[in-house]
Amino acid sequence: MILERPLSCEELLTTTRTVRHGLDLDRKVDPALVEDCLRIALQAPNGNNRQNWRWILVTDPDLRAALAEVYRAAFHDRNAADLARIDELPGRARSVLASARLLAERLHRVPVLVIPCLQLADAHLPQGNQAGLWASLLPAAWSYALAARSRGLVTAWTAVHLDREQEAADLLGLPPTVRQGALLPTAYPLRATFRPGPRLPLEEVLHRDGWQGGGCA
Repeated sequence: MILERPLSCEELLTTTRTVRHGLDLDRKVDPALVEDCLRIALQAPNGNNRQNWRWILVTDPDLRAALAEVYRAAFHDRNAADLARIDELPGRARSVLASARLLAERLHRVPVLVIPCLQLADAHLPQGNQAGLWASLLPAAWSYALAARSRGLVTAWTAVHLDREQEAADLLGLPPTVRQGALLPTAYPLRATFRPGPRLPLEEVLHRDGWQGGGCA
């Protein structure tokens, strides 16, 4: 899938979607192309420019299959109650859950899995608000997703497997000081165009000069 024309900055930012259903599972992805996207991601901001991010690129079929098993187990544990009554869920919730289930069922077939990680001083995450910690990784992970989209690839941002993070870490041979931040299945899409996703109007989520200064109830 080659983009017919370069995307504008606004198009790139508004049409980079989490793609679970429309993945081309039969088309190979050149790891060199993924590495080009990761080089762009390394320009993202990070705390004190420590650059303590680490990136796991998984293409081996056996390892992908093993990680997919961990992911599926975590997915079904997390969503068991809703899956048991999926036909009773409201339309939007039902659609999202069905799409997520399809990704879980087919994750082993996605040609590339990218796992962004942080290498920490010790094995324990800090207590309290961890926003500052993950701000040194997640902007780069999103930059990777944007770079992939600009090159005709799509990704699905997920972190379900982190419910069983240690099992995934064991499969990947990660030391205790390396913590995973997300999982980005990467493939070519089955279609070339994407629209902006449904979002609440800005007026419903914007607060001016403090919490009481906005239109939110």
